[in-house]
Amino acid sequence: MASRDVAISMVYPIMKSMVRRGFDAERFCEYASFDSGLLQDVEARIPDAELERLMKAAADYTKDEHFGLHQGRLLELADLGVLGYVMMHSTTIADALAAYQRFYVILSSSFELEWELRDRECVLHLCLNEAGVSSRQCVEDMASSVYELMRRLSNRPIPLIGVEFMHDATENTKPYVDMFGLMPKFGAGNVLRIHAEVLDYPVLYSDPRILQVFEQLAQKTRSELTADGVLTEQVIRWLKKSLLTGLPTLQETARALGMSVRSLQIKLKEEGTTFNELSVRVRQELAVSYLKREEFSIGEIAYALHFSEPSAFQNAFKRWTGMTPRQYRTRYETKNRILFSK
Repeated sequence: MASRDVAISMVYPIMKSMVRRGFDAERFCEYASFDSGLLQDVEARIPDAELERLMKAAADYTKDEHFGLHQGRLLELADLGVLGYVMMHSTTIADALAAYQRFYVILSSSFELEWELRDRECVLHLCLNEAGVSSRQCVEDMASSVYELMRRLSNRPIPLIGVEFMHDATENTKPYVDMFGLMPKFGAGNVLRIHAEVLDYPVLYSDPRILQVFEQLAQKTRSELTADGVLTEQVIRWLKKSLLTGLPTLQETARALGMSVRSLQIKLKEEGTTFNELSVRVRQELAVSYLKREEFSIGEIAYALHFSEPSAFQNAFKRWTGMTPRQYRTRYETKNRILFSK
């Protein structure tokens, strides 16, 4: 997907919030110079910058500087469409989060969810992809909605260990404590920290038969949006999983997928790609993701992506993006400082 866009359904919660607060949704659309007719086209998508603009306009219109934070709390699984139904019928919170990670592109191509386990703690990273930056309203909406979804799916209280935001704190910080039960750390990163045991909480509405139906629909929708073939996605998932321990070869990948090397090459060619292109793509995407997280040094990223030495990673990254890893990280940090200082 070349452009950065979001499904029109991402605007529905804004309108729902307006109505619940006693505002007229149509008047808000006029205030925000937004064509309300787009809401009638369920297939419509709008630029992600337009969603950000609407979120900021909603905060101004309602005079609620924490509009995104509050809207996330109102999010319902049905608001996520087919993704919400996949999460609703997943077996555990871990499965639901994996579905969120895998299919969120159906709703937005600008956000990504990643997580890692550290001892008995699970760290959820609310990532912005190559699009760069996003407004405070959108980031806080995502953080509060992910937290609220976990609570609703498990029907259990989920005490947070910590919350971090990349932007600066507002003057009134009470809404953050009301939402998360603790004061976030600001100017750090967009992170939720939960106890690792939460991942094993069962989902209240889990139903394997219904899950299979919605997963197939979500996969079909995702493939249509990303223009990736089925085998291409399988190879990408395999590469990302394998990179935890090593850089897999074409032969190892074919064996893991239960086909000959020749068959794998032919089928990937039919889908308009090659194993080498996918290998480069996965390493590049992971490199960009890691560079946005200041806790990783460039040397550590080179090691994690299985380059022979940091200089080899630096040369490859410059070939991919036209910038060195350090230049990319500096540019990303500068763009975020400029945005969140406004």
